Amino acid sequence: MKQLKIAIIGSGSTYTPELIEGLIARKESLMLKNITMMDINKEKNEIVGSLVKRMLAHHQIQAELILTDSLEEAVKDADYILGQIRVGMLDARIRDEKIPLKYGLIGQETTGIGGFMKAMRTIPVMMNLAKTIETLAPDAWLINFSNPSGLLAETLLNHTNVKTIGLCNNPVNMIRDAKKRLPEQTKHFDYDYVGLNHLSWMTAIYADGIEILQEQLKSNASVSTAKNIPQIEYEDSLLQASGGLPCAYLSYFYHRESMLKKLTESETSRGEECKKIEFELLEQYKDSAIMEKPVQLEKRGGSLYSEAAISLIDAMENDKNEIHVVNTKNMGAFSFMGPDDVVECKCRVGKNSVIPIPFTGVVNEHMIGLMKIIKSYEKLAVVAGLNGDRTAALRALLVHPLVGDYGKAKSALDEMLEANKEYLPQFFGKGV
Repeated sequence: MKQLKIAIIGSGSTYTPELIEGLIARKESLMLKNITMMDINKEKNEIVGSLVKRMLAHHQIQAELILTDSLEEAVKDADYILGQIRVGMLDARIRDEKIPLKYGLIGQETTGIGGFMKAMRTIPVMMNLAKTIETLAPDAWLINFSNPSGLLAETLLNHTNVKTIGLCNNPVNMIRDAKKRLPEQTKHFDYDYVGLNHLSWMTAIYADGIEILQEQLKSNASVSTAKNIPQIEYEDSLLQASGGLPCAYLSYFYHRESMLKKLTESETSRGEECKKIEFELLEQYKDSAIMEKPVQLEKRGGSLYSEAAISLIDAMENDKNEIHVVNTKNMGAFSFMGPDDVVECKCRVGKNSVIPIPFTGVVNEHMIGLMKIIKSYEKLAVVAGLNGDRTAALRALLVHPLVGDYGKAKSALDEMLEANKEYLPQFFGKGV
């Protein structure tokens, strides 16, 4: 069994113990030689690293643990690189959430103008990471769940040579919830999944080969929610119109005005709540008596990230030929999308391979239309993020269904660019 070097970029994140928990759970199938935790915030990296060290020791894992702020040291000769960066940290997220509200726009960290601005900050850093990987670990796989994951995968897979997989916990949660819909005696489960990252639907659930979801959509078909998204009820008629079970983020599209009202009336933004939770978690991580991931981490959202990320590594490293839902180039998975469009689809994952599976289920024009318009937005956003192109930025926002209005888009964009100036070299200095 090969001894692996795994690098975690952005390891000062409070999510890191969940990743380590996933590695511990698979200690029999993944032999770890080295875990390198890299973060530019030394204080947070040391706090999180101290818990990681205790977790590894508690489970008798002998892997070398290195903490560093050097990207080169972390990347060099790595087998798998896990990306979970947040450029500008939570303060930038809070601005992404609050500034749009002044202009009557939804502020959210992965979609709409908030997600756009996060992408603008993150693209230069991810491109630098990609260049470093190309030089120091050309055979490594980059598994990225930094948000917006799909848009970043669109950037990296079409503008670098790095073997990139865009990952999200959303499909894992949707699949888990789908299993709850099965009759008790079901022996074989399968499903159809279609979409882009944070714009996806489960369109079929098969119990022993029989499709059961479409009948369920006719009455009392609840929709999965997420801790980071305001809860909202779905009427049966909406689910029937959409044609499937939507991911939680589609609430921003299907209930735009209600969601905007909830965000506007909320006393605190989700970013502010996360900042409080993060402080509490870091205080817990300092406790030398804690040897496991604290339950408090579940309040942070992002549940099952370790299941998504580490099970993917396990499938690749041990040639398991498993089915995973990831973000990768379409390559014929969805006939209505271009071959180089990055989509979120079922893939067969084995040794050094992620192969999209052609979608044979039923998809309607509503889904196709939304996917195509958001893909157009993403491609324009990539141009803006790579080149600091303000015209492309405005075009992207005018395409997006959560923005659209010129006056709002232009005013909010100008303010958000200025507020993020220190993180936008492509707009205010040298390009990416």
